[in-house]
Amino acid sequence: MRRLLNVDQALKLFFELEENAEPDSEPESDECDDEVDDPLFVLEEVKREGEEEQPLTSKQSVSRRSAERQGRRDMPTRSRSPLPQAAEPHLSSEPWKTEGDADITPECSRFQPRKTPGVQIETLCPQSPKDLFILFFATDTVSTICANTNKNATKNQHLGKKYKWTDVETEHLYQFFGLLIYMSLVSLPSLRDYWRQNHILSVPLPSKVMTRDRFRSIFWNIHLSDPEEDLKNDAKKGTPGHDKLFRIRPLYDEILSACQAYYHPRRELSVDERMVATKTKTGMTQYMKDKPTKWGMKMFILAESRSGYTISFTIYTGKNQTASEHGLAYDVVMNLIQPSCLGTGYHIYMDNFYTSPRLFLDLTSMRFGACGTYRENRKGCPKDRANALNRKCPRGSVRWIREGPLVFVKWMDTRKVSVCSTIHPAFSGETVKRKVKDRDGHWATREIPCPTPIKAYNKNMGGVDLSDQLIQYYSTHMLLHFLDIATTNAFIMHREMCSAKQVQPMAHKDFMVELVCQLCGMDKTGVPHSRRAEHIPVPILTDTDAAQKATKGRLKCKRCLQEDNRRSDTPWKCQACGVPLCLVVDRNCFLEWHK
Repeated sequence: MRRLLNVDQALKLFFELEENAEPDSEPESDECDDEVDDPLFVLEEVKREGEEEQPLTSKQSVSRRSAERQGRRDMPTRSRSPLPQAAEPHLSSEPWKTEGDADITPECSRFQPRKTPGVQIETLCPQSPKDLFILFFATDTVSTICANTNKNATKNQHLGKKYKWTDVETEHLYQFFGLLIYMSLVSLPSLRDYWRQNHILSVPLPSKVMTRDRFRSIFWNIHLSDPEEDLKNDAKKGTPGHDKLFRIRPLYDEILSACQAYYHPRRELSVDERMVATKTKTGMTQYMKDKPTKWGMKMFILAESRSGYTISFTIYTGKNQTASEHGLAYDVVMNLIQPSCLGTGYHIYMDNFYTSPRLFLDLTSMRFGACGTYRENRKGCPKDRANALNRKCPRGSVRWIREGPLVFVKWMDTRKVSVCSTIHPAFSGETVKRKVKDRDGHWATREIPCPTPIKAYNKNMGGVDLSDQLIQYYSTHMLLHFLDIATTNAFIMHREMCSAKQVQPMAHKDFMVELVCQLCGMDKTGVPHSRRAEHIPVPILTDTDAAQKATKGRLKCKRCLQEDNRRSDTPWKCQACGVPLCLVVDRNCFLEWHK
């Protein structure tokens, strides 16, 4: 068994070697059976044939140990990671430079997008909000969801769930989506309040679209994947073939393809995380203390900096079974950036979670530019250089170092800001306005120097934040985040198309209201489009025995029930609406209902 010496044994052996400086001598100690591999304590004798042994003096022994110790330092250290290490950029020992030192302007790759940036459908043809929404929730996709939902409802009924169910069709599911969007516009404390009658919280629209029980039954049973295929995927748990996102995979792939097919981004893009609030126990729930939504599903988003359009996204499912060579942040950016889809020459902005010299150099080799804040302890970043930025430096102080295509910039604002870039010079004379306290204690606005990468970062990094802001205004929170992505991207496309035609676009709220009306089949007054047909009173039941005419075929008048809160049976209904309504001399509910 191989053991190492402790400190006392090492010192004892060290002095015994100096006293008995003979190559064949062995230390006499209580632990003489211990095997020592370190050349500091055991000197291996390498003998050549025919060469006589020469005794070492004490000074020669120490010199030899020093040489072997230096050789041990110069030997390459073995990585603890089983994966091969990526080559990092060579760092010089130059000191930090200041804003007074000139920097070169890096040569950026020419912008060559795969498609003309902008909306990829005919912009001159009129497109309603529903038309744009259906680009993301296509009829074929919704039909597949309907079939899987009907299968799931049948399975639940066989398991003993008791509720009335009729198969859902494409039109019904679009109405269901319309009600979800309506609930994001009109917020009430609970779901049942949307169908409450004769109450201060009463709202008219939901009950005219579908009954509460019908909405709840769809909500309980909506299913995106085939329930039979779910069982096959669940049987693969613990194996590489198991897909954690299998239950949302059909819609996931369709939405992702639509985001990339119907809009092509401009040059500036941003990468960031997004938290989608959820209480479901999926094993993929994450916690991020710096996000407004701290608990939920984590998504990585690639968005256009100017408009906030969501171009691509991935859902974080937890640690992979196979370790990544460069880390999670590197893999996320590389998966979101697809040159075969986007083209080349794009500028990618990111925060310090993703930024690393290795990533930026690889993006440069792919003809992508990159800019982002960085962490000083990240591998490959300059450390311990002369003339570094410290807390005593005045506000507006700039320090920078260029290492090939990479420029590392530090700037003192209210605190130190560190940015790395491959597309900007360190400083080009830009300034920003800041309030600074004078010696007299008075606050004054003063212009201070600002590095070029930091100014560009502040301008272009907010793409994902802008997308989050638009989504949070009218978020469903209930079904899927994909519904929010579809409505927000549809609104951004509407703005771009109106800009191309030089007409005033609808406001975000007006766009969502119009989308709800079109999905639910209503006009803005809340009257169903079907009411525009022939509205004439017809008998509820025509084939009635003469003796039963006074009692048979009568239903409760809907207007009397809603307006007067009283029951009044009537034999009449509207032919177009199918609503039972009174039609008597002193009470014409039929006329009042259709006003």
